[in-house]
Order: sequence, then C-alpha cells, then structure tokens
Amino acid sequence: MDSRNSIDKPPPPPHHHHHHNNDSISGVSSRWSLSSKDNSLREVTFGDLGGSKRIRHGSAGADSEMLSMSQKEIKDEDARLVYINDPERSNENFDFTGNSIKTAKYSVFTFLPRNLFEQFHRVAYIYFLVIAVLNQLPQLAVFGRGASIMPLAFVLLVSAIKDAYEDFRRHRSDRVENNRLALVFEDGQFREKQWKYIRVGEVIKVQSNQTLPCDMVLLATSDPTGVVYVQTTNLDGESNLKTRYAKQETLQKANDLETFDGFIKCEKPNRNIYGFQANMEIDGRRLSLGPSNIILRGCELKNTTWALGVVVYAGGETKAMLNNSGAPSKRSRLETRMNLEIILLSLFLIALCTTAAATAAVWLRRHRDDLDTILFYRRKDYSVRPEGKNHNYYGWGWEIFFTFFMAVIVYQIMIPISLYISMELVRIGQAYFMTRDDQMYDESSNSSFQCRALNINEDLGQIKYLFSDKTGTLTDNKMEFQCACIGGVDYSDREPAESEHTGYSVEVDGNILKPKMRVRVDPVLLELTRDGYATKEAKRANEFFLSLAACNTIVPIVTNTSDPNVKLVDYQGESPDEQALVYAAAAYGFLLIERTSGHIVINVRGEMQRFNVLGLHEFDSDRKRMSVILGCPDMSVKLFVKGADSSMFSVMDESYGDVIEETKEQLHAYSSDGLRTLVVGMRKLNDSEFEQWHSSFEAASTALIGRAGLLRKVAGNIETNLRIVGATAIEDKLQRGVPEAIESLRIAGIKVWVLTGDKQETAISIGFSSRLLTRNMRQIVINSNSLDSCRRSLEEANASIESNDESVALIIDGTSLIYVLDNDLEDVLFQVACKCSAILCCRVAPFQKAGIVALVKNRTSDMTLAIGDGANDVSMIQMADVGVGISGQEGRQAVMASDFAMGQFRFLVPLLLVHGHWNYQRMGYMILYNFYRNAVFVLILFWYVLFTCYTLTTAITEWSSVLYSVIYTSAPTIIIGILDKDLGRRTLLNHPQLYGVGQRGEGYSTTLFWYMMFDTIWQSAAIFFIPLFAYWGSTIDTSSLGDLWTIAAVVVVNLHLAMDIIRWNWITHAAIWGSIVAACICVIVIDVIPTLPGYWAIFQVTSTWMFWFCLLAIVVTSLLPRFAIKFLGEYYRPSDVRIAREAEKLGTLIESEGMETEMNQIGDPQRR
Repeated sequence: MDSRNSIDKPPPPPHHHHHHNNDSISGVSSRWSLSSKDNSLREVTFGDLGGSKRIRHGSAGADSEMLSMSQKEIKDEDARLVYINDPERSNENFDFTGNSIKTAKYSVFTFLPRNLFEQFHRVAYIYFLVIAVLNQLPQLAVFGRGASIMPLAFVLLVSAIKDAYEDFRRHRSDRVENNRLALVFEDGQFREKQWKYIRVGEVIKVQSNQTLPCDMVLLATSDPTGVVYVQTTNLDGESNLKTRYAKQETLQKANDLETFDGFIKCEKPNRNIYGFQANMEIDGRRLSLGPSNIILRGCELKNTTWALGVVVYAGGETKAMLNNSGAPSKRSRLETRMNLEIILLSLFLIALCTTAAATAAVWLRRHRDDLDTILFYRRKDYSVRPEGKNHNYYGWGWEIFFTFFMAVIVYQIMIPISLYISMELVRIGQAYFMTRDDQMYDESSNSSFQCRALNINEDLGQIKYLFSDKTGTLTDNKMEFQCACIGGVDYSDREPAESEHTGYSVEVDGNILKPKMRVRVDPVLLELTRDGYATKEAKRANEFFLSLAACNTIVPIVTNTSDPNVKLVDYQGESPDEQALVYAAAAYGFLLIERTSGHIVINVRGEMQRFNVLGLHEFDSDRKRMSVILGCPDMSVKLFVKGADSSMFSVMDESYGDVIEETKEQLHAYSSDGLRTLVVGMRKLNDSEFEQWHSSFEAASTALIGRAGLLRKVAGNIETNLRIVGATAIEDKLQRGVPEAIESLRIAGIKVWVLTGDKQETAISIGFSSRLLTRNMRQIVINSNSLDSCRRSLEEANASIESNDESVALIIDGTSLIYVLDNDLEDVLFQVACKCSAILCCRVAPFQKAGIVALVKNRTSDMTLAIGDGANDVSMIQMADVGVGISGQEGRQAVMASDFAMGQFRFLVPLLLVHGHWNYQRMGYMILYNFYRNAVFVLILFWYVLFTCYTLTTAITEWSSVLYSVIYTSAPTIIIGILDKDLGRRTLLNHPQLYGVGQRGEGYSTTLFWYMMFDTIWQSAAIFFIPLFAYWGSTIDTSSLGDLWTIAAVVVVNLHLAMDIIRWNWITHAAIWGSIVAACICVIVIDVIPTLPGYWAIFQVTSTWMFWFCLLAIVVTSLLPRFAIKFLGEYYRPSDVRIAREAEKLGTLIESEGMETEMNQIGDPQRR
C-alpha cells in the first residue's frame, strides 16, 4: 500500500516534515512586539521535561516519500555526494550536469537528419519515398524525376518549417533562461553569475521574489528560525505558500561559509517533486534531510528577505526539468480506424496494378510476333544496324515485372499523402475555434479553454463513459465552515448572511488584525467561547477551536489594507479544508497570528498565547489523520488530532461512548446534507509519554531504512486513547451549472461515473444535488469487507437488475473496490455497471480511480473521458482515452497531464455536444472525401490503360497528376473540415441525443467507405467514358483529352463536396470555386510551356462545342445518382441530424415537442 499510494497520489508538499534541531525550545523568540497592555504574551519553557529538547516535525507518511528511496538505504552506487561550497571536489569524481538547460530538440546540424527521421515514422511517408525512388529508375520512369518527388517534398517541407519555427522559439526561451543572473559565493563574497555556469556544490543566495535557478538544500535564511516561504506556481501550479526549513546546525555555520565543511549524500535525480531523501554530515554529525529542506528550481521566494542554499541538482537533472514533459501523445480512434481503410485501398491498388500487369502480359503474348513492327510499340531500333537491336525491351517476364511497378507509381495517389497534412491543419483550425469559444471561458479564474493534444479533437464526439472527480471538479473546492458538533451537541444555527456582525478583530501593537475571510457564526457557540473555562461546555468549545487553530499546516500572512491601522490575516495553505477551519477558529476568537518552525502564536480572545510545537505528524492517506504536540502556556503538553471519522473513532477512548455515539449521529446528518466532515480529538501527555514519543521520533527521523514507515508507526503509537472534542462540517458548493450539465450528458447517452474520496452519505447527497441520482432510482449499495461478501453482493445486484427494468444507481465504496479490482470480480462489476444509469464510487483511493477507468476501457470499444482537478486525478486522466483537467484550487498537476483543460465542469457540455460533434462529423467526412477524390483520379488513369494496349502511358500530364492533390482539390476539404457545421450550437445543446451520431459511428464507417467506393467507380467511369465515346473516331490528341479529363475531375469532385456543404459563407465559396479556377489556370500555364507535352492543347479543345457538352454531361451523369440516393434516403429514412436540420431551417426546433420522438431514442446500453 505504501508504494502504491505514493505513486498514484502525490501528497501536498509537507510544511513541516523532518524539522531542524533547536538548541532549546524557549530559545525561539516571537517576531511580534506585544507592548499593548491588553495583550500579554505568556511563554513556557520545559525545564521540567529533562532539559532542552530538540523540536522535530513529523512525517507525511509514505506518500510524502513518493518515488523516493524511503524504503531502502541510500547506497553509494545509488547516491551522489555533494561537498558544500566545494564545486571542484563535488564535480571531480561525478559526472554532474551543468545548470544550462535545453528544451530545444534540434541544432543547426541535427535538424535535417533528426526531423526527417521523426517524420518518416509515418509508414505512408516511407511508401511515397519508395515510389519516388522507383520512379528514378530508367526502366520504371513514368513521371519526370522532379515531379515524382514534389508531393512528398512539399509535405515534408511544410512539417519541417513548422517544427523549425517551434524549435526556434524554444531556443530563444532557453537563451533567456540560461542568461539570467544569480548570486554565487566565490572567493569570500557573493558575485553575480549566469545561471548556465552554476555548478553542483556551489552556495547560492536567493533574494525575495526571485526565482530559484536550481534545486538547493537550504543552509540559512533571513528568519532566525530558518523558515522560508516559497511559491511553487511554476512547478505544480499551486499559488499557496509552502514552508521550507534550514537545519539549525547549518544556520549557525552559515555566517562563515569559507570554513563551512560538510557534504550531502542524496538520492540520484528523479521526477518526484514531493519527495527528497538525503543525509548531511557536518562536524562529524549526521543529519537527515527531507522534502521540507529542499527548494526546487522554478519556485519563487516569498515573504523572506533571503535564503542560502547549496546546489544538489542542476540543469536537466532538476526536478522541474525532469518533469518538463509535454502533453501526452495519443492517437485518435478515427485515425486508428482509418488504417483499416488504407489497407483496403492498398489491396485495391495492388489489384489495379496486378490487373494492369496481367493484361499487359496477355497483350504481349498475343502480339509477340508483331512487336518489332507495331508502330506505337516497335521493340526493335533499326537506326543502329540493319538487323536492329532491342529498344528498351527486357523480355516478357521483366516487362510484366516493370509494368506492375510502373502501375504502382502511376496509381500512387490512391493512398492520399495530402490527407495527413490536411488532418493536421484541420485540427489546428478546430483547436483555434475551441480555444476562442466564449462559452468555455471562465471569468472567475480568467482561464480560456486549452487544447493540449491536437491529434484527438474528433474523439470528443464519440465519448460513451465519463469519469469525474467530485471535489474541485463538480464542486468549487472553496470550503465554507457550516456546522460544529462539540461534546455531542450540534451548533449549526448560523447568523444570516446579511447580519451586521463584522467578524472578529483584535488590536495588536496599535494595529487592528482581522481575518481576511468572514465566517458566519452560531450565536450560542460564540457566547460559549467567551465564557472561557467557566463551564464544561465552554471548556470543550475552547479546546475545540484551539484544536482547529493549532492542528494544521496553515501559514498566516499579514497584509496591509487601505487603512494603515487595519491589517488582514491571510491564511495560506495547501488544503482548502484547513483554511476553512482556521478561518472558523478566527471567527470565534482564536486568531492564528504567527507560525514559525518552533512555535505558533494564537490570539485567544485578545490574549496572545504562544504554543511551542514539539512535534507534527502530517496527514497521510494511510492514517487519514494528522496530529500536533504542543507545549501549552499552562506548562502542559497536549496532543491534538484531527482526521476522517473512519480513522478517528478507532483511536478514541471508549469511556466517552455516549459523546461518541451522539457525534456519530450528527456526522451522519451532516453527511446526508452533503457536508464534508472531520473529527477532532485530544489528550494530555505526561512526562514519560512525551519522553517515549520523543526518543522514538528521533530514531525514526534519522533512520536510513524505511523512514516513512517508522514515522507512521510512531504517529500511530501516540495517536491513541483520545478524548473526543468534536466534529466539523464544511460545505463544498457545487459549481454553477453542474446539475444541468450532468443531465445533458446523460440524455446524450454518456454514462457518468463519479469517483470521490468522500463518505458515502456525502457522496450520495452530492449525487442528488448534481442530478446524477434521482428520487425514482433504485440504489444498489455495495459495502463489503471481504472478497466473498463482495462477490455475493455483486452477483445479487446483477441478478436483481436483470429482472427489473427500472432505473438503477450503483453505489460502491473503496473497500469493496479493493476486492473487485485485479480479481475475477471485475467482469461482474462491469456487467452490473452497464445496466445502471449512474455509478457512484466513494472512499476511492487515487490508484483505484485509474483502475476503474482501466476496468471499463479494457472491456469495451467505447470511448472514455476522465476529468479531474488535482494531483490525485492524474493517473485517471492519463488512463482514459481523453483526459480533461480543471484549472482549479488544487494546482495544475491535472492540467499538465491532460489533453484538454478548462475552468469549469459545465464547459464539458459545449465541448462534447457542440465541438465534439462538429469535429467528429467534419473529420469523418474529410477522410472519406480524401479517399474518394484520389480514387476518382486513379481510376481515370486505370480506364485509360485499358484502351492503350495496357501500357502505363497517361493522357493527363505529370504536373497535373502532382498538383491534383496539392492545389486543385486540397483547399476546399481543409476549409470544410474547419468551418462546416451540420447543425447549429443551439440545436445541439437543446437536443443532447444528437450526440449519439458519434457514439454509433455514423459519421465514419466501413459501410460509408464501400458506398463511397462504388460512387467513385461510377463517377470515374462517367468522367472517362463520356469524352472517350464523344471523341471516338475524331483526330483529337491525347493531351487535349487529358486536359478535359483533368478539368472534369476537378469540377466533379468539388461539386460533389459542394453538395454536402451545410453552411455556406464567403470562405467556402472562395475555396470551392477558387479551386476550380486555379485548376483551369494551372492547366493553361502547363500547356503554354513549349518544353512540356501538350503544347497549346487546352486552347484547341476548348474552342469546340463538344468540350463544353462533354463537361456538362459528365457533371450531370456523375452526380445525378448521388443526388437521387441522398434525396430518397433523407426523404424516406431521414437521420436524426437531417430531421434536426429541417426543423432548424423551418425555425421550429425549439418549439417542436414531437420531434424528439422521431429521433433514435438513446436508451440503456446493450446488455452485455
């Protein structure tokens, strides 16, 4: 569980992990000058505890050591030695990288070979390269050598220019980054040095608001206690301040860096930004270092004047650079499916070539006696000597062989090379319009939609399963304190929002301090806290809010206001829950004012009280609780613990059974209202308990083997026999538009799974409020504690749903999923889930989220989408076919791992139902159209072979063959792929069931492919045979016929496209008619060049009425069957889209209530 949890869910960076040693607790002084007579600061020393004790701060458990070497000793071969302030010695025996970074992929010398190597990963490019090489052989030369290379060269050139521009920007960014300046200690003083010249082992001084140039272990800070605040926005997107610490031993020696003698033995560079394990040896003493002692490249120093650190990782070995991977590379389902059709086209191409070679063989065999004298073949060349010699003739067998490969060259565009570059351009255009969509712009976070993976736009139109996180994805992740249960008594009657109560404030040193956020309070509870310890209830209330103010990792930041006498206390922390609890404590008079490495200062109802922090065990996913040990002003040592009820009630003192039962009842009520709950407990520690904990903690903190597990065990030993203090209830409100969004997605036939770590009651309540669950749904709840009971529950559920047709919701908890995942029960769960309308998974661990996605993905061909906002959602997002990140309160880890990113869950509706539908329809049509237009041209060439003694000569010029896919027909398909809309936005949003077109694969299928191929054969035959028979017996030359066939083909394929365009605008008009005009101009230009065959042919053929008659006949004959089939199909068997389009045109769509009954109903999925 240790390693598994740590890999799947990186915890927040710990504030107080392995903390430095203090010479004495009382030696840490407060930074506040408290001269006001109303405010006295009482301080306590612990002389009675057996002398001065070192202050240690606890472990975040296994998770905080994620991917680090916490489970094994750092061996010499797995470690690096860094000598402090001695870069020469540090780099002498180790091959450490410099601090220069390089995100660019190419150099001037490597660009051409490497870029070509990467581009030729596409098999189609290799195919066209082979064709071009074959055409260079004299025996196979059909086209001019330059013309045969041009299409491939053009495609490679366009991609190379794009890659070169992107890499140029990366080079420019690298240059700016590498030339930034930092203060490095050299020759007894700090000197400015460019970042790229910084080396491992050097000591660097970073000043306030500066960015860190590399990964450094802290040695000293401007704060006498060694604390430093950093902002990790550039690293993980989190804007809240994090605390890091320097060791007390290095603080004392940092004033004399020249005599500083010591070294650090740390793990090798790795990507884990939340873990770090090392040891420092200084003056013969070994100190343990953890994540709280290192500050990473890219972080900014905040609220600290300066910090000193020694470089341990530089350049490409820093954690920021190791994590600097781009968006994940995925291939769209449509592109994968397209490979099947390309194989079919390849077989068709082979069939054409084989036919050409076989018929040529038959002809050569039949006319073998006449080959010497047939005028248009003439095997013998009699100009050499009277008996003559063979002229370009290599024997019957070789002629067949050469004919086959010449046919491959002539018919090469059957596989459309332009399709790949067209798809890239279309996706860029689609991404542009998605990112510019105002309906997907989030004002609250000032974030627009981001398209991080360009190659799966069309997958958005085929989603069948949606997996969503709850907190921060469906909800705002902005916690608001709602209720408190203290001593089993509920306090939830809060003052109204319009109350004149201005919130708590206190005067300190002539300044008025007040919390930045106001919390509405319960008047009865507020009065209780003012009574101090007068009654039992008042005492419990005071202990409760003291626990909330002290048991956290929140950093209070005092900020100025427009009034110079009023200052706001802003609570910065990684957990929105903790922030809400600390603000609640402040509202009731327990104002956390200061947190340093060794103590906290809380203003308790106007009285400043200092508590020495003797130890802190941070929250981890195994214990599901955190604890702090405080030295209190009354000379006592107290342990405060808060955590999830599932983990807290097991460590409570059973003598408080009545209070525990009453608290459980209140917790159930809170959870049923959709509130997030925590339980608070405490107990007083005697001297022997504290001594025992302290020695165990010291041993665990300095252990080299299994440090995380030992610290977790120490925490578990002290967190026992607690007295229950109370419970909290926090509301995490749903985001705006979530219920409507989920309802639309479900109507669209998308199965919505909500995966949350919350309690079952909380999850169910949110399920109802978000419309995932409805009152008429039958709930099947699976809470099993063994494999057998889980199997029994699932089989019973499977049987019960089969015999019922009602709407069913499945609710399953994380414990049951442990038995389901990786067992034979996965199939049973999938069968049950397929029959359910909604699935709700609660108490789910991060690795289970990815497991659930994999369970569905591996058992169905349907597309999956995962959406989340936190680091715990990354594995789920990467597992799904499409990953969407929410740029919310939990940082940007989810965004960095996603394919698409946006600000609100409700934006999924326009993303999928509108843009997803459009993208899928456009891309599916564009692929089929590209196959069609190229196949038409190839078949015209093939028909010509049948009438020219099966030789591979062509009437169409080689330049027209090359330009056909590049200029004559390429622009319209790209424009339509970006701009055409089969239905309007309002129609698609009002009728979500139209999304089923993509789920059913109606926009691109093998059936459509074969229909298109039959249409292609008919149209190519009409284009070829009408002029052939019209000019039969005439004296027209082949070049004139070739020009007619070229222009006819261009007109027909463009009019074919025009028949299918739904939304016309000036751009589509320009593309369609402009392409026809461009083709005519190109044919004219080719025919006026004397050195090319067919000189002046176009002018001769167009001067006759027959040319224009043939052109008209070709257009009518080619397109009439297609027009008739479209008319009959849409009149007698109209599709959903066609019905909606007609209603949209008539303006009756919104009012039409009966229209939906005509559409294909999206019911329950097929029983599997």
